[in-house]
Amino acid sequence: MDAMCKDIVGKTVVSEETGRKFGIVGDLNFIAESGELLNVSLEAPTNSVEKVNLETNEKGSYLIPFSTVKSVGDFVIVSEKEII
Repeated sequence: MDAMCKDIVGKTVVSEETGRKFGIVGDLNFIAESGELLNVSLEAPTNSVEKVNLETNEKGSYLIPFSTVKSVGDFVIVSEKEII
């Protein structure tokens, strides 16, 4: 789990459908007991974030549900249609 967190933090989040960039992964939120990943919080959100209906946390960071993450490589690819 720790290795994956280090691999994903700092990567750019990109829409699978449109190629729009949403920002950079700032943190991963998960349930400590089970290790279930809940969402990815964004740093440096782009204007594209406003076109998608994202929740925010108490700090005002945008949250992308982890269930929408399709792949992690050079970028974190998310399914924009699954966010809405």
